[in-house]
Amino acid sequence: MSTAFSLAPLFRSSVGFDRFNDLFETALRNEPGSSYPPYNVEKHGDDEYRIVVAAAGFQEDDLDLQVEKGVLTISGGKREASNDSVTYLHQGIAQRAFKLSFRLADHIEIKSAGLSNGLLSIDLLRVIPEEAKAKRIPINGAQQQPALQN
Repeated sequence: MSTAFSLAPLFRSSVGFDRFNDLFETALRNEPGSSYPPYNVEKHGDDEYRIVVAAAGFQEDDLDLQVEKGVLTISGGKREASNDSVTYLHQGIAQRAFKLSFRLADHIEIKSAGLSNGLLSIDLLRVIPEEAKAKRIPINGAQQQPALQN
């Protein structure tokens, strides 16, 4: 049974919302392994966001952040084993490689990123340029025409 369905009827009377359709389709895809590592997407105020990734066992050098064409990609690679004489009886802290991608909305910029206590925090800020902000348009009804002089 296929889980694919079309959202086209929702977008018939709207203009410029193609990206929302792409976001829904991406969210509905069940990609195996996409739940590692766990992460939160938080909203702090109207224009501030934070992505928090549980990166237990990773160091700053093991992680890579890139933004390309509006997509934030977070990847982590497993370090080379520094102590070959260790034999794990149980290894519950996963340090496998991962890659997470987040599609950023227009005007979202990366403000900062930091790794503390095994959590990678990426602060995002929406910066809307003046030309993209809402403007009030005055309605000039019954304009008076200047009287013509003869």
